[in-house]
Amino acid sequence: MFILFFAACFLLLIDTTTQWFKPMHLWIAEITVPLYSTAMLPSWFDEAAVGVVGAANLQKENELQKTELLILKGRLQLMAGLIADNAQLRSLMNASNLLKHSVLVAELIGISPDPLSHTIIINRGEDYEVFKGQAVLDSDGLMGQVIEVYRSSSKVLLISDSSHALPVQVLRNGMRVIVEGEGSFNKLNLRYVNSNADIKVGDQLVSSGLGKRYPAGYPVGTVVSIDALVGNPYLKVRVQPLARIDRSRYLLLVSKTVEKFGADEDVK
Repeated sequence: MFILFFAACFLLLIDTTTQWFKPMHLWIAEITVPLYSTAMLPSWFDEAAVGVVGAANLQKENELQKTELLILKGRLQLMAGLIADNAQLRSLMNASNLLKHSVLVAELIGISPDPLSHTIIINRGEDYEVFKGQAVLDSDGLMGQVIEVYRSSSKVLLISDSSHALPVQVLRNGMRVIVEGEGSFNKLNLRYVNSNADIKVGDQLVSSGLGKRYPAGYPVGTVVSIDALVGNPYLKVRVQPLARIDRSRYLLLVSKTVEKFGADEDVK
């Protein structure tokens, strides 16, 4: 032991005072590099494990954030729908205050799957004394009439249906005409309008009350185009319906005439 101790001290003394062992230092360093790498393996494994766990946690957090974002978007859409429904109901109540008839509020619960049949189902029926032929309107204008009554629901034929015809009059001059549906929610047409008739683009059409099917004076549509037909004595008159036929969800069913306005009106 003493011999080894003195030999080590002697070599250290020579190494610190001379450059004899410098080439040996480089050679020993190259040999010990793999030993350092081997010694670092446990820490590398720990870092790799931490990285894997961290990546898994990040992925999990990312999925949770995506789920929360989806839920928040769903709630936002629900709020937007509630706001729209609230605005429509307010508009409907404002419209009911202008009517001289008792009205019943109804909600659309179904539409016809047949694209050629413009009918809807509402959530009012015999339980609310709904009757055949009852006029239906939204906050902007006439929508249609009840054609079938069930216990808790009813079927409504829309004015846009190709089989529907409605007697109206031009608000400007009182001229009486018939407006027909043509299977489009955004277009109606006038039947048998003479080429010399006093009708203009922009004229407002209201129900005339003839036939006693629809009450008189309710807005129906606006004339948007007038075209002369070659060899035909009648004009082709297009009408834009005022009611939002393909959008309104809450509707009014017109019941009976009320003698007074305001407090005597019956809105259910």
